[in-house]
Amino acid sequence: MTTAAPTGEDLRRRWSDTMMGNYGTPPISLVRGEGARVWDADGREYLDLLGGIAVNLLGHAHPAVVEAVSRQVATLGHTSNLVINPLTVELAERLLALLGVPDGRVLMCNSGAEANEAAFKIARRTGRSKIVSAEGGFHGRTMGALALTGQPAKREPFEPMPPGVEFVPYGDTEALRAAVDSDTAAVVLEPVQGEAGVIIPPEGYLQAAREITTAAGALLVIDEVQTGIGRTGVWFAHQRAGIVPDVVTLAKGLGGGLPLGSCIGIGAAADLLGAGQHGTTFGGNPVCCAAALAVLDTIVADGLLDRADALGKDLGVRIEGLDHPLVDHVDVAGLLVGVALTAPASPQVTAAALESGFLINGAVPGRVRLAPPAVVTDRQVDGFLAALPDVLSQGAAAAEGTS
Repeated sequence: MTTAAPTGEDLRRRWSDTMMGNYGTPPISLVRGEGARVWDADGREYLDLLGGIAVNLLGHAHPAVVEAVSRQVATLGHTSNLVINPLTVELAERLLALLGVPDGRVLMCNSGAEANEAAFKIARRTGRSKIVSAEGGFHGRTMGALALTGQPAKREPFEPMPPGVEFVPYGDTEALRAAVDSDTAAVVLEPVQGEAGVIIPPEGYLQAAREITTAAGALLVIDEVQTGIGRTGVWFAHQRAGIVPDVVTLAKGLGGGLPLGSCIGIGAAADLLGAGQHGTTFGGNPVCCAAALAVLDTIVADGLLDRADALGKDLGVRIEGLDHPLVDHVDVAGLLVGVALTAPASPQVTAAALESGFLINGAVPGRVRLAPPAVVTDRQVDGFLAALPDVLSQGAAAAEGTS
């Protein structure tokens, strides 16, 4: 007897009945993906312009990732951190080479939050307790990472936070300079604030952060969880500023859709964590590392850094060229594209896009975020841009109706 596949309505009801309420009940259930396209439980097709929140630079079911993961899980699926698996070593070597830091050391973990937890502990190992982070920043939702997150609404339900974190306005060099002193263990910054809707700091900000932290003897921690592994058109977004941080954290795009993060210490920061001071059972899992190596190889082979850079710029120019009254301007960092709106209508715009067959993200009420796969085709982009004026108008009308 064949059992019928569950419908979207079936899955939403079962989700609501069984899952904790932290995500609410999502509006759709995705069951299949190919490239930049995905299909829901009812067979409807969407163009994925969010890429699993900046994860799927290679899109869905990329053959290289499928082959690497299938081969590895059939060979050795898990080892723990009590032994060496060669793929973890190979991936660490590749990451250090891409960063250009032969004196670096890698700690593999499962996620961006976990990578930032490790960075937090590295900062504590300096013997100083004060950490400076940026308003609007997002570093994860575990307690240490949440303490670094500059969004009070996310922190307040769980206070008290781990102490010692101070916040300064993002992009304000003089505020950063005033906050950093001889008690500061680390400054933690994103090179582009993705969860805030793609906020790009002023030219020279990261270089100034490097100069300020060096002068104070503090670590500079760069959170590349969302921006790393080619998302912004270079391997790591901070490389455009020509700086070398003390710690870099990665996740999202690294595993090609599998859970993998890393915290990379550089120079003296690489030796601050001693034996037994941190650990992770699944970090550096060989299947996830196989996926990551396939991601790195494919980015190189298919020229996806250049593709991400060129496509992001094209999207920015063409969205602004629509001259739609709801669009104020567009901020672009490769394939992180933030559409600043003239009204707080991003929830309504996102809903209208979904209804029209496009997955986008209302990062904050006044900004829409796009993070499409680099494998999205020009024809698919053309289709989205052709539909966007109506999507924006529907969103604006819905927002006016609810105001």
